[in-house]
Amino acid sequence: MPSTTAPATRLTDRKREAIVAAAIHSFRQHGFAGTSMDGVAAGAGVSKRTVYNHFPSKDELFAEILEQLFIRSQAVAGLDYRPDRPLRTQLRELLAQKMALLNDPGFLDLSRVGLAEVIHAPERAMAIVERLGEKEEGLATWLRAAQADGRLRPADPARAAQMLQGLLKALAFWPQLTLGAPQLAPAEQARVLDECVDMFLAHHAVPAAPKPGDT
Repeated sequence: MPSTTAPATRLTDRKREAIVAAAIHSFRQHGFAGTSMDGVAAGAGVSKRTVYNHFPSKDELFAEILEQLFIRSQAVAGLDYRPDRPLRTQLRELLAQKMALLNDPGFLDLSRVGLAEVIHAPERAMAIVERLGEKEEGLATWLRAAQADGRLRPADPARAAQMLQGLLKALAFWPQLTLGAPQLAPAEQARVLDECVDMFLAHHAVPAAPKPGDT
């Protein structure tokens, strides 16, 4: 006899995704106070009972949105340090992964919801949003390995990672998030990546030792 469990689970997941999408739209348009579970249910095309089955309160629904933001911000695959590959090539690949996330419309939507609520009701959102500022372990781990290999100057890897990503976000995230600036075209993304990597390495990279015979 065919099982009906999997289809039912997929339907439940689809409803949950629809609820979260409708909530993101409502929180963006009306803020936390102006969003109602009735409105979210209507936007998702489900009953209010279904909404409450997934999220017992509006606070829990908002917390789910911020949790998704945290998960997506930490989902960059990372890159293992390779001593046989050029330092600049590896670092640029790492930042390109981050650039792709910052330019994802869904990530920007989630970020706007989180930022708006932090501004209007910091006590509600700060506990989760603070997690978004945690050190990026993937990049910090890579920097630590490059330092151990003698190719980067000694520095706090977590702080160096934060500063490098701050350069990237200053051009490819914060203007889009807070000022409505257009997302960067591919050519401009490439230019920003090059500038950020070159600026970082100009300060942190250990100069290559001269080869025998160099003057």
